[in-house]
Amino acid sequence: MIMELAIITWDVNPEIFRIGNFAPRWYGVLFASGFLFGYLIFKRIFRNEGLKDEMLDKLTIYMALGVIIGARLGHCLFYEPSYYLSNPFEILKIWHGGLASHGAAIGILFVLWLWVRKEKKPYMWILDRIVIVAALGGAMIRLGNLMNSEIYGVETTLPWGFVFLRNGETVPKHPTQIYESLAYFITFIILYRIYWKNKGKLIRGVPFSLFLILVFAFRFLVEYVKEDQVAFESNMTLNMGQWLSVPFIVTGVVGLVISLRRHRTRAA
Repeated sequence: MIMELAIITWDVNPEIFRIGNFAPRWYGVLFASGFLFGYLIFKRIFRNEGLKDEMLDKLTIYMALGVIIGARLGHCLFYEPSYYLSNPFEILKIWHGGLASHGAAIGILFVLWLWVRKEKKPYMWILDRIVIVAALGGAMIRLGNLMNSEIYGVETTLPWGFVFLRNGETVPKHPTQIYESLAYFITFIILYRIYWKNKGKLIRGVPFSLFLILVFAFRFLVEYVKEDQVAFESNMTLNMGQWLSVPFIVTGVVGLVISLRRHRTRAA
């Protein structure tokens, strides 16, 4: 009886309000707020390091394009390649939904490579700093998924299970959007404190490596209680989200070991 009372019934309208055809959605507002807060935080970082706001403005445009294009292509090519390759114009219909965080990560890495070539900055310099706001952005996006009643988990008997009524669910499911959002927010706090504790003088490669390990290791684990996004995943030992997380985790571990060894060698 206590368990039933504790279950959360979730029936939030993804639209904030509607006036004719104008209907802003919570997902869009949270997505945009991630960029806004990220911009403000990075502005403080740039000023701490004596860099011009013009560089940040260009970086923001690069990041927006990398996230949106990368996330969209990631979903289309990782999860439903046969459909989207047969219907390429459907890739452009981003308003229909379908974004992949692994694709966003790849998109960010690519556009940052383009940005550093133009601005003449070391690639790892920007990676060690961009992960701070990327973690916060990920937390906001997952809250947007919650408001959309999407990307949730399998059935649970835990007292904080959510019944997603808008999707026709009648039993409680793991609110994996909240799990991931909390994990990303904690990652943001850790990286943010590392930056300011060291006043921007970072061990090159450590923040980036920590981000890869923390974010994608948690993503790997949470996939065990998340519903499959596409049908073919049901026959896989590890689902697509887990397979895509493994290279990032391995890269993070290897990068952390190399960065710490180099630092110790230089300090000796």
